[in-house]
Amino acid sequence: MKREAWLRPESRAFYWRFAAIVALGALTAGCAASLMFTSGYLISKSALRPENILMVYVPIVLVRTFGTSRAVVHYVERLVGHDTILRMISLLRVRLYRLLEPQALFIRSRFRTGDMLGVLADDIEHLQNVYLRIVFPGAAAFVVFVLSVAALGCFDGRFALLTAVYLLILGLLLPAASLAVTRKNHTLLKRQRGGLYRKLTDAVLGMNDWVVSGRAAGFIESYEADEAEMAGLERRTSDWTRRRNAIAQGVVGLMVVSMMYWAGQQAADQRIAATLIAAFVLVVFPVADVFLPLSEAVEKLPQYRESLNRLSGIGGRAGSGGGAQGSSGGETLPRQSGSVPAPVRNEAGAVWATAHIQVDGASYQYEPGNRWETDRVSIDLPQGKKIAVIGRSGAGKSTLLKLIQGALVPTQGQVAINGIPAHSLGDSISGVISVFNQSPHLFDTSVANNIRLGKPEASDEDIRLAAKLVKLDALIESLPAGYRTPMHETGQRFSGGERQRIALARILLQDTPVVLLDEPTVGLDPRTERDLLATIFDTLRDKSLIWVTHHLVGAEQMDEMIFMENGRIEMRGSHAELLERYPRYRNLYRLDRPGEPVL
Repeated sequence: MKREAWLRPESRAFYWRFAAIVALGALTAGCAASLMFTSGYLISKSALRPENILMVYVPIVLVRTFGTSRAVVHYVERLVGHDTILRMISLLRVRLYRLLEPQALFIRSRFRTGDMLGVLADDIEHLQNVYLRIVFPGAAAFVVFVLSVAALGCFDGRFALLTAVYLLILGLLLPAASLAVTRKNHTLLKRQRGGLYRKLTDAVLGMNDWVVSGRAAGFIESYEADEAEMAGLERRTSDWTRRRNAIAQGVVGLMVVSMMYWAGQQAADQRIAATLIAAFVLVVFPVADVFLPLSEAVEKLPQYRESLNRLSGIGGRAGSGGGAQGSSGGETLPRQSGSVPAPVRNEAGAVWATAHIQVDGASYQYEPGNRWETDRVSIDLPQGKKIAVIGRSGAGKSTLLKLIQGALVPTQGQVAINGIPAHSLGDSISGVISVFNQSPHLFDTSVANNIRLGKPEASDEDIRLAAKLVKLDALIESLPAGYRTPMHETGQRFSGGERQRIALARILLQDTPVVLLDEPTVGLDPRTERDLLATIFDTLRDKSLIWVTHHLVGAEQMDEMIFMENGRIEMRGSHAELLERYPRYRNLYRLDRPGEPVL
């Protein structure tokens, strides 16, 4: 049912288009059959050397008509079919985006990047092939089947039943057999490829150990044996394909022989004209062509099913728990209409210039019965206050940030911004809180456009001012194209510190009262880290800051330091207070900043 949920709504929306595509497909086959029928009749009639050209004038015109019609109708069918499916695929992509967009804070933790790219690039395209290669041709083949058997039934009921058997073999039995064989082989091949991939990955990453242990030759022999087994499986699949095609061509040959014998008998009994024998025989080929591709098309069904399973899996994981839905009561975050979030406004209708964040006994657990990610955490952050949250991985820092951003609904307690629950602000919270993390994405466009992401309506002067504030203006202006310089993929033109400064310029343009700093200096060398932190504290001095960090560089700049462990606040106070009261904090400071005096 989950898999069908990705196809049914759009299928219903395009019902009449689908019917038109099937009708055009059947009409294409009809034009091809009519062309062959009239061609056979024209050849036979012309062989009798009619005394007057008018005797074959009508078949000549019909041949030209059906010849042209077949190409035109086939083109229209493909045009309407691809137009409809591309419209449907665009809706599916928008639907997938809308499903994932509320989960933006969770995407990297809940899904692997490769899986997400595979879904967007391949799986949606596979759904396109379900319709273009299986559904539409299958429905058109059914229509042709009914019309062909009905037409022959007007001449001879028993021969119509025999023809129905031939067509059922081509359009039903052979595709069913292909699906059964392919499904089995596909499962085995997938398992074999997965095993080879894991074995090769382990071998490459552990190459030194293989060589040192003297087992390199044994590994190569084992790998080649597995590869040979997979190659044998692929050969068996190819052999079946050749045998299936041979069977299908044999059935078509039997149809031709049967049609020839039947038409000859009908002509002998003077039920049809002798000139129609070739006409009936030639019709077999375009009719058979409608059914022959079905066997090859259904071989892809296992891949399409996997695509639907992945889409359903992402839908299920994104819809249960996580960003859009808290486990505390299934409360769903509201969404703003339109693509641009509405700004948060106060009761007087003005955009918030200040934000007072209050975390009051907030506790959260992802699943009932699991450990508490945050446990009765309380924080008061009036406008302009700066706090740092420190602690080891898994202490609850990231969960606390998500609660403040409204991405999670507290299981217990409350997180409010100016007295309004954070999770109720929905998309508009981006007008209150901006996030500066350790790996902001830089798009493959110009420097100016990457900075402008913080404020789409920003002028060129605004962008230059933001770049100047983050001390990048001289570097950018020295580039050949200045602010129009391409960033290249993921911003590879610039160093790590420069990329972070571009992201900081975005934050300045966004101009929110609160900024979350989620370890923005991770991976930078000490000097670059100190320079970037100095720039951050200077440019954001009027903002409220919530800084999650593992390092204590710049701790003295914070109004309050909060040390979390196991979801709880274990220590809190200013940097100086923690140094004076807690030996553990003094030890952490010595480890993090060796050689510096502890005041």
